[in-house]
Amino acid sequence: MALIRELAKRGILEEKTASELEIEAKTSGKKEEEILFSRNLVPEETIFSVKSELVGVPYREIDPEEVTSEALELMPEETAKHYQMIPISLEGKTLTVGMVYPEDLASQEALQFLLREKNLRARFFLISFSNFQKLLAQYRALSRELGKTIEELEKEMKLERRVTAPEIERLAEEAPVAKTVAVILRYAVEGKASDIHIESLRNKLRVRLRFLGNLYSTLFLPLSAHPAIVSRIKILANLRIDETRIPQDGRFTSEVAGKRIDFRVSTFPTAFGEKVAIRVLDPEVGLKKFEELGLSPKNFEVVKKNIKKPFGLVLVTGPTGCGKTTTLYAILQTLNREEVNIVTLEDPVEYFIDGINQSQIRPEIGYDFATGLRHILRQDPDIIMVGEIRDSETAFLATHAALTGHLVLSTLHTNNVLGIIPRLLDLGVPQFLIPPTLSLGIAQRLVKKLCQNCKKKVKPTEEMKQLILAELEKMPENVKKELKIKKDFYVYEPVGCKECDGKGFSGRIGLFEVLEMTRELEEIILKEPTETKIAQEAQRQGMLTMRQDGILKVLDGVTTISEVLKETSE
Repeated sequence: MALIRELAKRGILEEKTASELEIEAKTSGKKEEEILFSRNLVPEETIFSVKSELVGVPYREIDPEEVTSEALELMPEETAKHYQMIPISLEGKTLTVGMVYPEDLASQEALQFLLREKNLRARFFLISFSNFQKLLAQYRALSRELGKTIEELEKEMKLERRVTAPEIERLAEEAPVAKTVAVILRYAVEGKASDIHIESLRNKLRVRLRFLGNLYSTLFLPLSAHPAIVSRIKILANLRIDETRIPQDGRFTSEVAGKRIDFRVSTFPTAFGEKVAIRVLDPEVGLKKFEELGLSPKNFEVVKKNIKKPFGLVLVTGPTGCGKTTTLYAILQTLNREEVNIVTLEDPVEYFIDGINQSQIRPEIGYDFATGLRHILRQDPDIIMVGEIRDSETAFLATHAALTGHLVLSTLHTNNVLGIIPRLLDLGVPQFLIPPTLSLGIAQRLVKKLCQNCKKKVKPTEEMKQLILAELEKMPENVKKELKIKKDFYVYEPVGCKECDGKGFSGRIGLFEVLEMTRELEEIILKEPTETKIAQEAQRQGMLTMRQDGILKVLDGVTTISEVLKETSE
């Protein structure tokens, strides 16, 4: 199969590029598809659509919902990974299989052996690398252990077709339901998922897990199990089982894989029944050290200097899910010493840290951030952490707390660090109060970290190269002087190995903008606090934008250019 040659013939690849890739394929021993995919020269869908015509196998994007536990149990996960093929479904004696390399003789021989052993025939489709990885995630939950649990659950649900409210509570406590929930929680923790979503569809109950920021369908259960599964989680979180009309929030702690893990539960009424979202709060994953956040050496020193001040306001900004709370917890752990009194107001408390007085606000009974801030000052605090500044009253009280000799840490919602000062003004903080109180602004986003065990060094495409050079050119002069970028530089791409479970990525890291208060910035705030003027001062300070910080991480092999562009679109 001459895939590269065919792409050149169709004008999708330039002749010169095609010749280079063909030489690389011969010398490296890699398959043409791998090289094309890793170089990011042609969309993945185009690669496999053209390949489909060449090998005469229909190309399909398989939905994870199509994958059944019955089919998965026919092929060990290691075999699926090795040959890059995955069983999808079994209808009678016909097994549907998705294959990345259907033309590969070794893969075909392995498949034929399996079919002869089980007395089956196959119908197979060509699938892409990305689709294969998504489908492979099904093995995480649909193991033999869970398969048996689901069988028990399905039998139980068939016996209890018409369930009354008292029966639901009884079912929720019985073995199949309790075991199903326990196994879902364990797979989420072992797979380092950040969230579990349990949602009722028209004809089935879907369980999705969030890995590295993306949701993956992991499990499908009979729809009849929905009331019992939701009730089981409500019992664990001490929520009302009989209340299904309004959202409820709760949490519980469980020992999973030898660790005590907190789970934060939120129920939400939908057209097809209650949806449950569970945040997995594993301290080993969610609590990071200050040094592990991903701050560049300069930013690290600036933040370190300002959090050591005895008073002032430090604000972390960015959209929901960008790691603001993780950054605040990392700073708190650095400041947590016996001689200081740290008090926090959170909504909710995510991780419990020894030595810190953490309080959860409860707006429904009148205990909000503003009320809590008034009372905190009577607790003789040295350091105060307020989960979020949402309104004018909280902004005013936080500013006054910083002005009266306290270090105050909090978060805001703005797109970048330049928006912090205009946002404080919008919230009604007097212009003259900002310079003496605001010490530091931090803006951030999260990107996936490349697996350091299997990442691959590649030459950037011409378009990618020009984009990187343009960002490097815009960087502050003091940063450019320190950079030593060669004319022919490299970037890195994900590959996938056992260490990263075939994903090519391992964990996430922050991209940051850090702006500190200076005399020049004070003058701007008092005279003309526009984002344009603040941006000029940021440039003078030598501040890197989040995209520029990301570009440096790309060149260091920490992440990919696509990750940076996705999170810093302008």
